[in-house]
Amino acid sequence: MADEGAVSGVNGTATDGSPPTTDAPARWAPGTPVLWRYRANGGPGFHIARPVTVVRDDADLLAVWLAPGTECVKPGLADGTPVHQEPLETRYTKPRTVQRGRWFGTGVLKLARPGDPWSVWLFWEPGWQFKNWYVNLEEPLARWAGGVDSEDHFLDICVHPDRSWDWLDEDEFAQAQRVGLMDAGAAARTRAAGLAAVEVIRAWGAPYRDGWENWRPDPTWTVPVLPQDWDRTPVHASP
Repeated sequence: MADEGAVSGVNGTATDGSPPTTDAPARWAPGTPVLWRYRANGGPGFHIARPVTVVRDDADLLAVWLAPGTECVKPGLADGTPVHQEPLETRYTKPRTVQRGRWFGTGVLKLARPGDPWSVWLFWEPGWQFKNWYVNLEEPLARWAGGVDSEDHFLDICVHPDRSWDWLDEDEFAQAQRVGLMDAGAAARTRAAGLAAVEVIRAWGAPYRDGWENWRPDPTWTVPVLPQDWDRTPVHASP
């Protein structure tokens, strides 16, 4: 959790390691802490916020590292039931809240090309044994000085090291449509985005061909903190 009243450093980055405090668009240097956030489906507020460290940021790609143990914000049900344990029929209709927690596991490398309606995440087993790529279908990232924002589209794709792939969360995608979180047009656009992502997988295009599974984080990086104003409304910039 960031201290309040942080002093801004080079390129608007706070010297305590919290994200920048202005809304001017910028490219981020490797090692810069930013926020990767998702708006709640069907609402204007944010229900996911993850402090990450920039690996690369240019006109072609934003790559960030979500380190193990990072304090994050995630959605929860108001009665305390973990979202994934709630039956699908009521998962998206019961009252919700947000809660803080630590990212468990071995960390995630997230890759996003400007304008793409998906991002590609890399997962490893302990000992840096590569596990899989994960295609998260979502709104193209909207940049602001402190990070990037999107909205999740429920449907996902798992890409295995042998280049095979599977659709994921098709039940949640269908349920989101049944309860009105996605209309027919949005669902059709999401499926079309997924099919476009599959074509990239079949062609083994970027980022799969680029060797990111061999990437490792800079050992001098510290785990970024979750700022107090993680849910503030920014002025978004173009990618």
